[in-house]
Amino acid sequence: MNGISPMRSITVISATFLVAYLLILLPGPEWAAQFRPNWVGLVLIYWCIAAPGRVGIGTGWLVGIILDLLYGSLLGQHALAMVVIAFIAHKLHLQIRMFPGWQQAATVLVLLVINQLLVLWVRGVIGETATVWPYWTSSIVGMVIWPLVFVILRDIRRRGHIQ
Repeated sequence: MNGISPMRSITVISATFLVAYLLILLPGPEWAAQFRPNWVGLVLIYWCIAAPGRVGIGTGWLVGIILDLLYGSLLGQHALAMVVIAFIAHKLHLQIRMFPGWQQAATVLVLLVINQLLVLWVRGVIGETATVWPYWTSSIVGMVIWPLVFVILRDIRRRGHIQ
């Protein structure tokens, strides 16, 4: 562990999720809502591939439950989706690490779309109406900003000495 406190790792990782929650809660114009990326999903994907020993399915469930509480949605809806993307990212972390940036971004797009499909499926099961194509733009925005998110979180991980 190189003398780094496990508590410090938890604090750094938790702080990145807190920032992601704050980015979700920031007010903005209504027209821009469809372009708001899934910040928590992006952070979860990063930590699952960068520190799979520290962040995994349990973290996915916890951050998903918090999302459910923040959105006031059916409890477990986002938790299910986050668990699935955490599982896939965790299972494929070695391959994803080796991908060039564009392939990582494409993989992130697939994971974010899976997340949205699961949320949409749960909404359909409980009788909510289907959504239109702008629902999917946030995944595309997430793919586009992934390289920047990756670089920022990698720098935080390195400064925090998280392995």
